[in-house]
Amino acid sequence: MFVSSVCLLAAAGISALAGAQTAAPGVMALAPSEMKWMPQGGLVLPGMEQTNLQGDPTKPGPYTVRLKLPAGYKLAPHTHPDSREVTILSGTWYTGYGEKFDPVSLKELPAGSFYTEPANVAHFVEVREPVLIQVSGTGPSGRKFVNPADTPK
Repeated sequence: MFVSSVCLLAAAGISALAGAQTAAPGVMALAPSEMKWMPQGGLVLPGMEQTNLQGDPTKPGPYTVRLKLPAGYKLAPHTHPDSREVTILSGTWYTGYGEKFDPVSLKELPAGSFYTEPANVAHFVEVREPVLIQVSGTGPSGRKFVNPADTPK
């Protein structure tokens, strides 16, 4: 009886956790003026800003964020632990896949473009004009540079 009760409680706990992570988001309607932008922190070049639209990329569960990047921004080859989908909302974004930054392999993605960043696949970025992107995934997310020396301090 004790083992059955423990198993039942464990199953209920797992079910509740799964439900919390997959629960449908509440109603939300945000105008651009209502979005709260903040610097992304020490992992990027100065001037990059982020707003969390849905969820929190540092925690388990779905998230959607927007990022503003300044002209001249470059991000060395890196990976993310989660698969991500990216839409370019304004400006032109340049991205490439691989463990070494290769300007020749950068793909030009103008506003309206879409691409994916599969989990643990190295990629790199260059921004030549101000750009606004939207990123969706399932956290927890993060960024790991292929060459640890490229990690911004």
